[in-house]
Amino acid sequence: MTSEVADPAEAVAIAPAADPGFLQRHGAGIEYVLIPGAALIGALALFGVFVALFGKNPLDLYFYMYYGAFGTWFSWQNTLTRAAPLILTALCTAMPAQLGMVIIGGEGALLIGALAATSAALALPSMPPLMVQFAMAAAGMIGGGLWIMLSGGLRHYRGVNETISSLLLVYIALAILNHLVEGVMRDPASLNKPSTREIGAANMIGSIPGTDVHWGLVFGIVAAIAAYILIYHTAFGFAARLAGGNIRAARIVGLSVGKLILTICFLAGASAGLAGMVEVAAVQGRTNANLAAGYGFTGILVAFLARQNPLAIIPVAILLGGISASGGLLQRRLGLPDASVLVLQGVIFVFVLASDALYGRIGFLKGKS
Repeated sequence: MTSEVADPAEAVAIAPAADPGFLQRHGAGIEYVLIPGAALIGALALFGVFVALFGKNPLDLYFYMYYGAFGTWFSWQNTLTRAAPLILTALCTAMPAQLGMVIIGGEGALLIGALAATSAALALPSMPPLMVQFAMAAAGMIGGGLWIMLSGGLRHYRGVNETISSLLLVYIALAILNHLVEGVMRDPASLNKPSTREIGAANMIGSIPGTDVHWGLVFGIVAAIAAYILIYHTAFGFAARLAGGNIRAARIVGLSVGKLILTICFLAGASAGLAGMVEVAAVQGRTNANLAAGYGFTGILVAFLARQNPLAIIPVAILLGGISASGGLLQRRLGLPDASVLVLQGVIFVFVLASDALYGRIGFLKGKS
């Protein structure tokens, strides 16, 4: 005779959310999805209210935002192209965060990486394209890595706040770029918009076969996976997270905190520097002021929305890349200013920061009735 009472283990498997133990075990993971998702929805709702105040239909806003980001294959390719540098610049913020550092200088590392990559290509005019591309990637990563490592060094050796120093280094990097592009590196043929000489069509990295999405997307995904493995599956990553949780305890157990800071900052800057190389070798073909497109600043938002998790950065970067890609369609169909997307990103950032106070305070996710 079959028992009318289901096995307790089967009942839990069927309805795990009803098991208090399940919520206690997985509540933190659920929070990392639920809270940022709610913050994003709240920001979109508030932005819809702003749009309605200007006489536009919020439903039209959401439709065109979706259509411009993911509605067609062309939209998808545009979104993925914009997501590539966002993944790399987000890693520039996410990796130092493991040490409790708030680095927001990814834009500066991107610009320095672009300059270094361009310099490498122009210095090797007769080399095979593959060698030039490797040289550009190495130069971009080294340039960006050293740039952010400077901020880490100031933090460790001089006690300078890394958030302030990394932000100020962005403006220094922009000044250096303008000085060189308008000076010794300027192409005499560039009249209206100063720029360097082109790196050459043969040295461009091209697109993924069958798409118009450049290989920078693959670089970004590989870098994010590598960062995740480094942080969560190596002794170095464990040491970095230990130091980030309690730097005094890390020193007591003999960890070299200074080495950890400099190494993490170099790797973080290298990822943003690689983004600069990709923008030169896959999009611009040269260095000019167009490189200062704000990818480094949007990468900060991506990192915070992803809770500094390198793997979560990938889908979040695609989402933010889609929002950015939809800006042109919103401008054409709804007559919204081109800066509307930037306003939305700012609203999302505020909601994400405000929602940070909710972590660990949602009762039902801790197994409470």
